[in-house]
Amino acid sequence: QVQLEESGGGLVQPGGSLRLSCTASGRIFSLYAMGWYRQAPGKQRELVARHVEDDTTYYEDSVKGRFTISRGDAKNTVYLQMNSLKPEDTAVYYCNLHLPAFTVSDYWGRGIQVTVSS
Repeated sequence: QVQLEESGGGLVQPGGSLRLSCTASGRIFSLYAMGWYRQAPGKQRELVARHVEDDTTYYEDSVKGRFTISRGDAKNTVYLQMNSLKPEDTAVYYCNLHLPAFTVSDYWGRGIQVTVSS
C-alpha cells in the first residue's frame, strides 16, 4: 500500500501565500510523477500542477506564475508553493502519485482544505 500524507493548508487572505507538502510512504515501486489536484464545491477535480521525475513540470493555466511545484531531495516529497492566492483558489487540494505504467496508476491523499478569504 502507498500512503500520501498532506500538510500545510489553512485560511489565508487574498494575496497571501501557503505551502503544501505531501510525503509518500509504504510499498513504493516508482515515484514517476507527483502532483496536486483540487476540487472546489460543485466543480470537478482538476489537475493543478505535476512534477515528473525527469524534472518536467505542468501547471494549470490559472496558476501559472503564482504556484511552484518542487520535489524534496529524497524525491518522495512534493511541495506546492502558492503565492498571490485568490478566492477562486479555495478548494480541497489532493496530493497525487501518478504511475501510468502500473495497474494501479493513481494514488491519492485524503485532501487538505485551502481557503482564501478576507
